[in-house]
Amino acid sequence: MAERQRSGGATGEAPEDRKPQSDEARSAFTPPLGVPLPPPPEDEHPTSEFAVPEGIAPEPPGEPEGSAFTLPAGAVAPDSSITQTNLLPGYTPPHGGPKVSLTKDTPWQDRMRTMLRMPVGERPAPERAAKQDEPGPPVPRILDLTLRIGELLLAGGEGAEDVEAAMFGVAHAYGLHRCEPTVTFTLLTVSYQPSLVDDPVTANRTVRRRGTDYTRLDAVFRLVHDVTSQGLTLEEAYRRLAEIRRNRHPYPGWALTAASGVLAGAASMLVGGGLVVFLAAAAGAMLGDRLAWLAAGRGLPEFYQFVAAALPPAAMGVTLSALHNYVDVQASAVITGGLFALIPGRALVAGVQDGLTGYYITAAARLLEVGYLIAGIVCGVLIVLYGGVHIGGATLNPEAALERVERPGVQIVAAMLLSFAFALLLQQERHSVWVVTLNGGVAWVVYGALADTAGLDPVPATAISAGLVGLFGQLLSRYRYASALPYVTAAIGPLLPGSAVYFALLNFAKNELNTGIASLTKAAALALAIAIGVNLGSEMARMFLKVPGEAAGRRAAKRTRGF
Repeated sequence: MAERQRSGGATGEAPEDRKPQSDEARSAFTPPLGVPLPPPPEDEHPTSEFAVPEGIAPEPPGEPEGSAFTLPAGAVAPDSSITQTNLLPGYTPPHGGPKVSLTKDTPWQDRMRTMLRMPVGERPAPERAAKQDEPGPPVPRILDLTLRIGELLLAGGEGAEDVEAAMFGVAHAYGLHRCEPTVTFTLLTVSYQPSLVDDPVTANRTVRRRGTDYTRLDAVFRLVHDVTSQGLTLEEAYRRLAEIRRNRHPYPGWALTAASGVLAGAASMLVGGGLVVFLAAAAGAMLGDRLAWLAAGRGLPEFYQFVAAALPPAAMGVTLSALHNYVDVQASAVITGGLFALIPGRALVAGVQDGLTGYYITAAARLLEVGYLIAGIVCGVLIVLYGGVHIGGATLNPEAALERVERPGVQIVAAMLLSFAFALLLQQERHSVWVVTLNGGVAWVVYGALADTAGLDPVPATAISAGLVGLFGQLLSRYRYASALPYVTAAIGPLLPGSAVYFALLNFAKNELNTGIASLTKAAALALAIAIGVNLGSEMARMFLKVPGEAAGRRAAKRTRGF
């Protein structure tokens, strides 16, 4: 106290007259005058709640942070010859995700589907490395070749997913890995962007004419396989593509007309017809085929071609029905056989497959095409049925036509004959005709065992049989590196709902709308069962059946959950 008084006296100010130097003097935590200050703590740094307690070893110092664009210690550059498996575990390189194991022993469809569903930055770079003295890839020619191959595949009836996979496979094989193909019903587009700072190059091609030639389709599939797996040069690919386009159809026109007649006759035997019905249905179908060719030669749209093709089989059935007093023939079987030869099963399966794989625009266009073609068949048959029932006095009875006659041996032979004729109409290669004929016989045996023997409803029985057709077809195509369509489309011929369509049209002609709508709904359900069964069988083959080599599975499409 004396020292404080002396110091205060020395300055000439009383202690109470001194003003504080800062706000700290008035803090509630400052000890008042006369109270001694607490002793300082032994540790000058107060402990934190995040400090390591005594007795626990501290963690080792972490690695210094680096740039997101530099490789960590121990990693290799992307252009090194060391494989991706030598990288650090869990390391994601800056140029994308880990390399996907896609060997060339895997079918190119699986490899390209896998890469199509990857982000562009994660796709593995093409294996064909350009030499230093060589210029860059000729982008316009590669895009043109890609579009021409896609055009042949889409015009041949291939699904949109396989067309996109083929286009991407060709472009990727020639060094255009940042490539995005797009397929709609009549338009093909491919876009290539060398890098994020370069302008994209886009080309498109319109598919104006579509034709059924599975021999050409197989040749294009082999070309894509050689380009993606064998390293075919660009000039060799152009030369082979020109040869494919110049090749004629394997079967002449008269053989196709005869095949349509055999198909209709075999279909009439499936629904209970005999030899006379076979001949009548074959004659009506062949006459309808010639009328359709005449309409096509005059440049009429496909709708009117189907109207013309449906007239003779229906007229043949109505004529035989009017002569029932002289000839005891099941006229309904004649008309049903003619409808089997006209139902667009190939377009139906392709449309449903596109919808199930996420190509909704193409699927809607294909199904709309199927609707127009069926409408043409309906118009042609209804014109004849209405005239026969209301004017000509024909006695067509749907109830009598519904009576099934179980003849397993005859029906199996008829089913195989129907698949054989259908394969000829699709212009298939000769080595695949016998395979698809056997596949069609197996499909009918399974359907008969489920529907007739086990008493299962026709819709699930049809779906199961079509699923086996798709399974066998996909298995054969994967081992032969070919399209699955030649092994599937003709084999589903015996399962097509020709009789249900005929019963619906006949009831419409007799003004029995409720019964007709019920039959037409059943026909639509059978058609969807065929398409879904074929697609499900193909997907099961891709999931569980492996080919030689290590195959990478196709990435699934993201589920939208309805929004």
